[in-house]
Amino acid sequence: MGLFKKSSKPKEARKAAWKVLIVDDEPDVHAVTKLTLNRFEFDERGLEFISAYNGDEARKVLTEHNDIALVLLDVVMETDDAGLKVAEFIRKELNNHFIRIILRTGQPGQAPERTVITNYDINDYKDKTSLSSDKLFTVVYTGLRGFRDIQDIELARKKLENHREGLERVINSTASLFRIRSIQEFASGLLVQIAALLHADESATENKNNFAVRKIDGELQFLAGTGNYCPKEGNLVEPPENIQAMIENACTNRKSVIENDCFVGYFETINAGENLIYLEGINQVDELDKKLLELFSNNISVAFDNLELDKEVFETQSEIIETLGEVVESRSKEAANHVRRVAHLSRSLALWIGLSEEEAQELYMASPMHDVGKVAIPDSVLLKPGKLTEEEFEIMKTHVNIGHDIFARSKRSTLKAAAIVAGEHHEKFNGEGYPNGLKGDEIHIYGRIVALVDVFDALSHSRCYKEAWDSQEVLRLLEEEKGQHFDPNLVDAFVQNMDEVIKIMDAYPD
Repeated sequence: MGLFKKSSKPKEARKAAWKVLIVDDEPDVHAVTKLTLNRFEFDERGLEFISAYNGDEARKVLTEHNDIALVLLDVVMETDDAGLKVAEFIRKELNNHFIRIILRTGQPGQAPERTVITNYDINDYKDKTSLSSDKLFTVVYTGLRGFRDIQDIELARKKLENHREGLERVINSTASLFRIRSIQEFASGLLVQIAALLHADESATENKNNFAVRKIDGELQFLAGTGNYCPKEGNLVEPPENIQAMIENACTNRKSVIENDCFVGYFETINAGENLIYLEGINQVDELDKKLLELFSNNISVAFDNLELDKEVFETQSEIIETLGEVVESRSKEAANHVRRVAHLSRSLALWIGLSEEEAQELYMASPMHDVGKVAIPDSVLLKPGKLTEEEFEIMKTHVNIGHDIFARSKRSTLKAAAIVAGEHHEKFNGEGYPNGLKGDEIHIYGRIVALVDVFDALSHSRCYKEAWDSQEVLRLLEEEKGQHFDPNLVDAFVQNMDEVIKIMDAYPD
């Protein structure tokens, strides 16, 4: 079973005529040539004649028309070697070795045949006096056959090169897509990669109306889109009936479909349901293109499944970490949603200062573990409502090293990040924090971020030992502690995005 469902093939238009350039300073030669070859056909294509009466005219025509198949070229025109200079122009300046050049001369002595054939890359040489209608027919026929054969060889070479590049794109595209962890990013990348694989117009991924969807329980769930299908203010355009019919056709037959210049890709998976993409502006696709796409599609189905598994693992891991963080906070009688707010604020602040999506997500996963070391702090210290004594404070401070040590031996990047956050979130930008007195950039950016958002959230909510601060008081403290407790750049970014901060705080109230 092939990947594609066949569609009706439109009736082919008549092939364009072969272009023949006549270069001769005698008008009668043009007239006789056209009359003699008036009904000529080769490979179901007639002839289109273009006339030039001297070398300059010939060079102008050749520059303007890059699809001339045959040149019937006189030698002696405005100069004794005008025709030879045209031949030289074709081969050397235009670097065109496809055009068949038939040299016709009434003065053979001006251009000896051996010299001309050897030095000017001429394809045939004829004396005008011996060029009867039959011989003219033969020379044009063989010339066009040679041009066609060279074109076919070049087309085959280009196809081979395109398919080699296509296979490289399959390998490279699959590798790049497999590195993406977001289903929306993956779907967007898929639109671009398949458009390239199917030789779509360059504007196909920008201006064309393309989209990717997932079919779940009979409903289409939007994943990504361009053109009219790019979401605007949360609104999505519903595809017209003909496109919906193509999608249903692909789902019914469980095959990708190409109709005219449109493509619906069908990717069935084990865990991620049926995934489909729609592309416009697809150019002619041959059988090898389809084989490459089938190979690519098999990998894409696996990638969709892997993304779904990744999502499940991520959500499970996130829930476990969040729950563990809540257990720690619950034991210390602190705000119920403190770890959620710290996680979301940390991720947002990371993005605001230019960290990558991957780094921000890693910090989001790790930040709930910032106080995990408190599991080892005695209740008499952890739950004390009043101010701690100096000795009690030293005990409390040990939670950072304990938290660091819990995760330090792990080889998992998220847990290594948790070790950093747990061990450095009480360091201060001026070097007066604990446990190691790190200063400035010596403190990992994760530690600096969590230090700020942890203090902000702690001051903004009631704890067993204090009441919540007014928001203006908290902001005033942040400004006062710029360059002291907190990284100044982080404070600036945090304050500049206070509207988003408030949204996060309101989304996770105690």
